[in-house]
Amino acid sequence: MAAAKTLARVISATKACEAMGVTRSSYYRQGKPKPFCPPSERSHHRALSADERRAILDVCHSPRFVDAAPASIVATLLDEETYLGSERTFYRVLGTAGEVRERRNLLTHPPYVKPELLATAPNELWSWDITKLKGPARWIYYQLYWILDVFSRYAVGWMVAHRESAVLAERLIAETITKQGIVPGQLTIHADRGPSMRSRPVAYLLAELGVTKSHSRPHTSNDNPYSEAGFKTMKYRPDFPERFGSIYDARAFCQDFFAWYNTEHRHSGIAMMTPEQVHYGEAPIIYERRAKVLAEAYAQHPERFVAGQPSPRRVPEAVWTLALAS
Repeated sequence: MAAAKTLARVISATKACEAMGVTRSSYYRQGKPKPFCPPSERSHHRALSADERRAILDVCHSPRFVDAAPASIVATLLDEETYLGSERTFYRVLGTAGEVRERRNLLTHPPYVKPELLATAPNELWSWDITKLKGPARWIYYQLYWILDVFSRYAVGWMVAHRESAVLAERLIAETITKQGIVPGQLTIHADRGPSMRSRPVAYLLAELGVTKSHSRPHTSNDNPYSEAGFKTMKYRPDFPERFGSIYDARAFCQDFFAWYNTEHRHSGIAMMTPEQVHYGEAPIIYERRAKVLAEAYAQHPERFVAGQPSPRRVPEAVWTLALAS
């Protein structure tokens, strides 16, 4: 096309196009400058305004949400009767600002074929385990006992001790069962096959209280996924220390962590609600409140919701895990 334009300066444009094998429509179209279109005029009619995008960024940059995921931010704002945009909108705005990193490609396990343990309400199925917390020097560890409600993800009981002991586990389980008001035949407790989990004192206690016990399959570490996920949540917290100066430091940290975990942590497995909200029956009220906020947002800008009026996520009606009864 550049050669045709150069030749047209000497002969006519028609003859130049014929000589170069270029159509006259292409010649004149290429030579016509394109009119400037401001970005605001190029925006889609459903797009957020500059002020709305700035409001989302300001919320994400605030000290309150600077370390929170978009899903957690959206859920928190919905509970406060505020809607700035969907989770996808938050990611899109953050991505435009260059503030979204590539997510890790995590392994997804296939669903189990035969669920053996099922929970449809809190205090039907607990999972418990023990993990090590590093002490002030090498070879010094403290043992964290954690009992987790599988349905609500609520930490119903925990303890930090100097050693792993069946007697300590028995005492913690007994105190937690009493605190939660468990009646015979109501509860199943799942654990792996550690020595404390399979100990006679714990087995006798559970039998006496009318609690069913179950264990992971031999050599199958992922049969207790809820406790393992809870430990990961703790140990990947930004304030989790490399080592604890003493057992009192470990207990103080766990005191703050479990208060945050139960009352503030928004869990993706329970519709971005906190474990406490689900454990004590507040989930339906929160769902209705979120739905009201979304309905009001839809009424104001229906054109932004291509798929129709949105609805908040619901807490699963049932949660199950695979285990062998014993």
